[in-house]
Amino acid sequence: MRKSNFALRLQPSLMEELRDVAAAEDTTLNQFINVAVAEKLAALRTEAYFRERAARAGIPGALKILDRLGIGNAPLPGDRMPELPQKKHQTKKRQSNK
Repeated sequence: MRKSNFALRLQPSLMEELRDVAAAEDTTLNQFINVAVAEKLAALRTEAYFRERAARAGIPGALKILDRLGIGNAPLPGDRMPELPQKKHQTKKRQSNK
């Protein structure tokens, strides 16, 4: 793995918070920044992947898949909607203020 140096200029308030968080995470500033950059890049790649997939998708095709998967199949364990308790409706008599 090739390493490179980069002079990073941060606002003093960000640098102070960065030091505090890195210390709380028991890591170095360098490692914390590396992980933060890696997480951001992964998030951007993931977003691009889903945008590309969405561009190829179509509603009619998705509906066909849903129709095909649901035919004759009972819900899997844990997929069934929970039973809601029945509410007892009581009618209250209105009292007139006389």
